[in-house]
Amino acid sequence: MSNLSETLPVIDVDIFLSADETSQHIQEECKKAADALVTYGALLLHDSRVSEDDNDTFLDLMEDYFSQPLADLSQDQRPELSYQVGVTLENTEKPKCAVDEPCLNVIARLHPSERPLDISGHYPDPKCRFFWKMSTPPPYKTDYPALNAPNVIPQAQKLNGIWESVMEKWGRSMKDAVENVAEMVAIGLGLPRQTFKDAGQYGPHLLAPTASDLTKYGQKDTILAGFHTDLNCLTIHGRSRFPGLNIWARNTGKRISVRFPPTGRFLLVQSGKQIEHLTAGLIKAGYHEVVVNDATIQTIAKRKVNRPDRPLIRISSTFFWHLSSDYDLAPISSLLGRAKSLHATESEASLEGLYPSMKVGQQVQNELKHIALMA
Repeated sequence: MSNLSETLPVIDVDIFLSADETSQHIQEECKKAADALVTYGALLLHDSRVSEDDNDTFLDLMEDYFSQPLADLSQDQRPELSYQVGVTLENTEKPKCAVDEPCLNVIARLHPSERPLDISGHYPDPKCRFFWKMSTPPPYKTDYPALNAPNVIPQAQKLNGIWESVMEKWGRSMKDAVENVAEMVAIGLGLPRQTFKDAGQYGPHLLAPTASDLTKYGQKDTILAGFHTDLNCLTIHGRSRFPGLNIWARNTGKRISVRFPPTGRFLLVQSGKQIEHLTAGLIKAGYHEVVVNDATIQTIAKRKVNRPDRPLIRISSTFFWHLSSDYDLAPISSLLGRAKSLHATESEASLEGLYPSMKVGQQVQNELKHIALMA
């Protein structure tokens, strides 16, 4: 695929911001956004507020950060906080799908030519990650303080002077965009505009760049992030300098290789487990992987020629938008009937059993245990 617009709906947030939500044009764009997540679990977002320069500045900073010696990176780890702030080093996080039976069943149902690279070896992902909290502290005592811990600022002098301003600027762009998507999807589902946004008002949102050292892990068919879904509500991605992200559209069984258009203010949005839970599976969390493919290798070769001075590190520009940790996570009753129509063998009662009521913080802790980030 030359770019995602050939397969995923393109949603324009500029249209949404241009008029009152009661206008038919806005309503149509919102329904298009909701239908995209129901059908594909993903959409391509156009947002003229997004700055390519800001993304480049952010990617440069991340390349410089992750090219530091291991001893320097290690100082920024917070395993006692389940790695929910600071750095997670390579070979720490395990792909949940390697041992999760429902996930393995999803893989088994795919045509062999559309399956992800094999993760059955249960190896941890060879990627590093940094979590930078982009949240508003709740005006109450949270039951999940480890999920709402203060940020870590790297100690390296060449980085710490600009770290916070760069992270906050790019993180704000991503947060504004994804919160508008949350509003659009709510309207498109026939819910009040603020339904999801209010539920995420105090969420532990994370600007979460992921780094893969392509000098070490640049061989074809290397799995950088094994087949998985995201545990949060909505995930939004900016442009990476290296291809390798594959996603699976819910109702097609087809693997889609994500290639952003070479220019233009586009972001990729994917649904996560929290919105799946709220919608009783009407919207499903989107499966994806990051691998080294032919396009990655071609880009590595070009990068060595065009920018030999820069670290050969693949950075994903990723933002995880969460619901508030103390929010009661349960299916929205008005969506149960629609969700049932997509689950031919499930009754509304069994759907509620499939998505039991719990605090969002408990759901996050359950997921972290599956991927070996929490004991």
